[in-house]
Amino acid sequence: MTRERSPDHPSVLVVEDDAGISAPLVTALGFLGFDAHTVATGTEALTAVRDRRPDAVLLDVVLPDLDGTEVCRLLRAAGDNTPVLFLSARRSVADKCRALALGGDDYVTKPFDLTEVSARIRALIRRSRDTLPHPPLGYDAPVAPRRLRAAGVELDVDTREAWCQGRPVRLSATEFALLKVLMENTGRVVSKGDILDSVWKYDFQGESGVVETYVYYLRRKLGDSGQSLIRTVRGAGYLMNAEAVPTTEKANIGGGDGSWGVGGVAGRDRGQPIQRS
Repeated sequence: MTRERSPDHPSVLVVEDDAGISAPLVTALGFLGFDAHTVATGTEALTAVRDRRPDAVLLDVVLPDLDGTEVCRLLRAAGDNTPVLFLSARRSVADKCRALALGGDDYVTKPFDLTEVSARIRALIRRSRDTLPHPPLGYDAPVAPRRLRAAGVELDVDTREAWCQGRPVRLSATEFALLKVLMENTGRVVSKGDILDSVWKYDFQGESGVVETYVYYLRRKLGDSGQSLIRTVRGAGYLMNAEAVPTTEKANIGGGDGSWGVGGVAGRDRGQPIQRS
């Protein structure tokens, strides 16, 4: 089943087993201009995403059957890049990083401000639509695929595909957007503020740690263990180094099902704090 997407009333799937939260949330989202629907289990969520094709998913972590992070992992493993915003009472850095590592695009803790959630949903949907191919403007002006290349990494802006040393790399929508910004500015320093503006498209209120987290995940997937490909410029931001050569044998080429496993971290790293960039 396919659905005609409306730019004025984007569709949002709310995955929440507590009716005391989901019912008023769906009603409020409706007043804010969203076409909102709700399901109560992870299994129902997977079916609803497949059948309804929502523009975004609001996903609780604790569900009666599947963990919300497992739902997200299964979506990404199936090649579904629908933006996922986690809503959870879990506040630890480890929980947030695990959700992001398994393909989540954003994470908000309960209790939450509905205005902020609405802004974040719209930002995720806007970013997702911005990466879709644009139709040609006329018959005499066909649009050629745009590919960005740097240091053995290649990015197709139209198809949202990525390769490292010729091998495909599976990226979430947020990872793709971040890598695109860095590659478009290869050889130049991009500040955290500029990255937040370009990738997240709204004010994170000083939570620039999300940039560090996603840079870390990109380095893991690109085999950049020595941080020579994506360099940290202390006090300034990040720089894509055109002269670097990623170590592809250490890269997480396949995405969430490979060396990351269900926990989102390679086995030898479980229980250790995630390094900051």
